Amino acid sequence: MIKICPDAISETIIAQLKEYNLMFNFEYTGTVLKLGDNITQIYGLNQVMSGELLEFEDKTIGIALNLENESVGAVLMDISHQITEGSLVKATGRIAEIPVGPNFLGRIVNPLGIPMDNKDNIKNDGTRLLEYMAPGIINRKSINEPLQTGILSIDTMIPIGRGQRELIIGDRQTGKTTIAIDTILNQKISNIICIYVGIGQKASTIAQVVNILKDNDAMSYTIVVAANANDPVSLQYIAPYAGAAFAEYFMYKGKATLIVYDDLTKQAAAYRQMSLLLRRPPGREAYPGDIFYLHSRLLERAAKLHNDLGGGSMTALPIIETQASDVSAYIPTNVISITDGQIFLSNDLFNAGIRPAINIGISVSRVGSAAQTKVLKSIASKLKLELAQFTELESFSKFASDLDIETQKQLARGIRLRELLKQSQNSPLTVSEQIALIYSGIQGYIDTISVDNIKNYIDNLVFSLRSSKNLYTDTIESMDKLTLEAENSLIQHIQISKSFFIL
Repeated sequence: MIKICPDAISETIIAQLKEYNLMFNFEYTGTVLKLGDNITQIYGLNQVMSGELLEFEDKTIGIALNLENESVGAVLMDISHQITEGSLVKATGRIAEIPVGPNFLGRIVNPLGIPMDNKDNIKNDGTRLLEYMAPGIINRKSINEPLQTGILSIDTMIPIGRGQRELIIGDRQTGKTTIAIDTILNQKISNIICIYVGIGQKASTIAQVVNILKDNDAMSYTIVVAANANDPVSLQYIAPYAGAAFAEYFMYKGKATLIVYDDLTKQAAAYRQMSLLLRRPPGREAYPGDIFYLHSRLLERAAKLHNDLGGGSMTALPIIETQASDVSAYIPTNVISITDGQIFLSNDLFNAGIRPAINIGISVSRVGSAAQTKVLKSIASKLKLELAQFTELESFSKFASDLDIETQKQLARGIRLRELLKQSQNSPLTVSEQIALIYSGIQGYIDTISVDNIKNYIDNLVFSLRSSKNLYTDTIESMDKLTLEAENSLIQHIQISKSFFIL
C-alpha cells in the first residue's frame, strides 16, 4: 500500500508554482475611472502599495495615496498629461523615490530630481525613498556642535546646533527667508552641505534666491529644490520630502547638512487641497486629520547621528508664515510643538527699522548654550541679562517723568546694544567678529559713541579685524579662548575703531 504524504505533495506543488511564476513577468495594471484636478480614481490595482509610483500609458508618473475597496486614488506629478478615462495604469512596484548623489550640488531640480536650470542631465549615485524612517533614539547623539548662522542676535542668544530643528516664524515680508539664506551663506568655510526647498514660491522669488547664492559663491555646496506656485500641488506636497532625501544621502555619509523648508505653510495648504480632492474627511480649518503627522514625520528626520553611523547631521530650518502675528493658529502651533525652538520675527520691529526683526522675548532655542563655543557662551549670557533689564526699563520709562543717573545710563547702553544687533542682509559675521562686537558693548566701549554712529563703528571694527592677521582672531579660531594677550589685541582694535566716533 502506497502511503501518501500531504506535506511532500504541498512542497512539490509550491516549488512548481514558483518555477511557473519565474517564466512570466506579470504586470499589475489598472484603468482610469475618473480624472480631474490632477487626481485620478483607478480600478484594478489590487496589489498596489501606499505611496507606490504608478506609470500611466503616456509615461506620466503618479503616486498611489488612497487604497479603497473598489478603487485606488492617486495624484499626478505633471499637469501636461494626455490621460483620459480608460487609460491604462501600471504599478511599478517601487515606493516613491528620488535620484540622489554629489552631482546634484550646485543644481536646481524639481521634487522628482529633474533639472530645472537648462543644464545637462545629472548622473545620480542611486535613489532614496521620499518617505524614510527617522533615526531612532539609539542611533542619535546629543547635540553639542554649533551651526553658526553668522547672524549676531541668533548665534549669541538663540544658538542653533547641528541636528536641531529651529523654526523661523513670522508674518509675510518680515525677513524669514533672509535669515535662512544668510545661514546658508555662512556655511562657506564650515563644509556643511545645504539644501534650500522652495515650496509654492513664485519662480521669480526662487530666481532671486539662486542669484544671491551664486553672487556669494554658495551654489557649489547647495542644492535648490523648487516646487513653484504654478506647479501641481502634488509636487508642492512632496518637495520637503525630496529635500530631506538629499540631506539624508549626505548625512548617512558622515557629513553635516542644513535644510531650509520655505515654507511649510504652503505645503500644508497644498496637502489640504490634495486631500479634499481625494475625498478625505476634513478636520479643523478643513485640514485633514493627519496634518500634524505630515510635518512631524518630516521634521523628525533631522538628527545628529551617533558616531557608529558616521556622526553626520541634518539641521532643519522650517519656515512658517503667520497671519497678523497669530502664533496660536493651527499650523503654527503644530510646527512649534514639533521643533526645538523658534525664531519669531515681529512685524512691529521690522517696521521700526530693527533688522533682523527678531523678538528676543518669545524666541527660544531648546538646545541652548550646548550649541555655543565657550567664549561666545560666557559673553552672550551677560548680553541676555542686559537686554532683558533694558526691555523692562524701557517700558517703565515711558510712564516715568524723572529718571536717576544710573537708570539713564542703563537705558543708553541698552539702546546701543540694540543698535549693535542690527545687521545688513547677506553679510554674515564670523564667531570672532561676533565676540568682538558683543565684548565692546558689554564692557562699555560703545557707551561714548552716539547711537547714529554705532553702524559706522561696527563697519570699522569688522574691517579692522578682517584687513590684517591679528593675535585676537588667531587665538579665538585656534583655541576658543580669550587669553589676556588676545583681549589686549581686541581692545586695541576697538579703541582704533571708535576713535573717530567719540561723543
